[in-house]
Amino acid sequence: MSDRINAPLRVAQLIATRSGDAERGTEVRMRSDDARMRLISDGELVWVHGPRRQELATVRIDDTLPRGDVILRDVAGASPSEIITLVKAAYGTPRDPGLV
Repeated sequence: MSDRINAPLRVAQLIATRSGDAERGTEVRMRSDDARMRLISDGELVWVHGPRRQELATVRIDDTLPRGDVILRDVAGASPSEIITLVKAAYGTPRDPGLV
């Protein structure tokens, strides 16, 4: 994967939810142009590669963020101002072996 497609992103904010919160779960908020450059769409699953671990998260588009910044929700092992990279969890649709 080229460096342009997988350019590093800076964690601008980290949100940690509690068990009673209405919206929970891992999420990455990013600008639409940053997502488009990585061939990622709103609602897709991506691997968040941080300095200490990697974790799956859902992408949400938020064009209020500065270019190159992301907001992470419930992603363990990440801290504000750290550098992360994102990788799509799946390219294309898996083939159904029953349709051969």
